[in-house]
Amino acid sequence: MMDLIVRADRMPKEGETIVGKEFQRAPGGKGANQAVAAARLGGNVTMIGRVGDDLFGQDQIQSLKAAGIETRYITVDPEAPTGVGSITLDDSSGNNRIIIIPGANMRCTPEDVQRADDALRAADVILLQLEIPIEVNRYVLKRARELGKPVIFNPAPARPLDRELLELATVVTPNETEAEALTGIEIRSVEDAERAALALRNQGVQTVIITLGGKGSLLYDASGPVLAPTWPVEVVDTTAAGDAFNGAFAVAYAKGMPMAEALRFANAAGALTVTGMGAQPSIPTLERLEAFLKERESASEN
Repeated sequence: MMDLIVRADRMPKEGETIVGKEFQRAPGGKGANQAVAAARLGGNVTMIGRVGDDLFGQDQIQSLKAAGIETRYITVDPEAPTGVGSITLDDSSGNNRIIIIPGANMRCTPEDVQRADDALRAADVILLQLEIPIEVNRYVLKRARELGKPVIFNPAPARPLDRELLELATVVTPNETEAEALTGIEIRSVEDAERAALALRNQGVQTVIITLGGKGSLLYDASGPVLAPTWPVEVVDTTAAGDAFNGAFAVAYAKGMPMAEALRFANAAGALTVTGMGAQPSIPTLERLEAFLKERESASEN
């Protein structure tokens, strides 16, 4: 997705026109953001997907290549445009409202993935999201099960999912809105998140991680619920915070980090991402993340 970002002092009311502060164009899209996060944080990443045969598609591929990502399995589609995300940022809170036009993303097919089977076979972990057709995710989940590969499934944007999809995933990582869509449980507290995570466990999910913004992330596996807190930071733009979390967690999981350490690593990536503007431009490098953790640990000791 190419993100078209408008900053304003506040969100407009219905029917209202306001004067904004800044416009920015930046490569985005959940899958691409997660791939960039994983690559910048030390992962060896291959991206599978589709862009249009247009300027936005060229920019997206160049951005992925610049992050060190293997792009040979990204199809350039001559019949559909590159996806676009329209993002309005509220400067007073740092929160956003996003409308996406999926474009070529929704023309991904299981055949696209079949052409990349060597990449699946070589992977330590596979990361999925929902800005592509559900039948593609279903194919990947089944193929990953055949290959014995762990899958981190980020069920975003929010939509209901059937039990088969949830059971095939190794780790499911919704945010509060997505967890509510999957369970019907409104999440306003950590206790609500625990109830939603348990409901997902009861639907067959092995490990649930619900991201809770400034509260951190809630892990619920066979050992029960554990809250991994994050660090307070100055919020500039919350776009891609969840994607940075997922990319970072995928790297940590692939490296075999203990779960508590993996969540700390991923929480730090999400926290750093909200301090910058734009999706991919704000995602931190490994050096920056490690410096951030060292600085915060030193501050807590003092």
